[in-house]
Amino acid sequence: MLIFPRICQACGEHLVKTEANFCKSCLLSFPYTDYHLDPENKLAKQFWGSVKVESAVAFLFFNAASKVQNMMHQLKYNNQPQVGIALGKLYGDQLKTNPIYQTAEAIIPVPLHPKKLLKRGYNQSEQFANGLSESLNIPVITDLLVRDKFAESQTTKSRINRFDNMESVFKAMGERDLFKKVLLVDDTITTGATLVACTIALQDIGIKEINIVGIAFAG
Repeated sequence: MLIFPRICQACGEHLVKTEANFCKSCLLSFPYTDYHLDPENKLAKQFWGSVKVESAVAFLFFNAASKVQNMMHQLKYNNQPQVGIALGKLYGDQLKTNPIYQTAEAIIPVPLHPKKLLKRGYNQSEQFANGLSESLNIPVITDLLVRDKFAESQTTKSRINRFDNMESVFKAMGERDLFKKVLLVDDTITTGATLVACTIALQDIGIKEINIVGIAFAG
């Protein structure tokens, strides 16, 4: 039987018995945003004048060729869904000190298109949501928000083209006024175009308080 070494999903170093997913060195050196302590943080301001959200936070800063990029690659492209769960648990432990996040009624991950979900095998944002759920004791709802159009990759698009690309991609399918306050969860946030489209869909069914939570912010 092959035994694969346990390695840190951020730096690639071997883990010791007391470590899981990330080594202690990486946990100490991650670029934490602490945005949950600042309601007027840079990410929150990015949505001002676009859609009304109660708050917008991300766990980490994203930079190219960094440990955070390594983790996101493992989560999205290397079949490591547990990375999202672990990050969600860690961030949930921070967020539960803030009443804004304690009183949400549901956690809603940004959905993947069914074709991409079939190819990847899981939704990375849902894995992050599951970790948040464990720490915050708030249920994850995956059938309320659906992605019924396939949008081209956002990676090479300009800010304006990203918003155009996401127009009318998402629909909210639940009962009107089912929830008053939710956490809307994504993985890496850049322009926020995807989250704007999701927020509009959720507001269309009467959800008034939407709080955005991401793993990383590339701002």
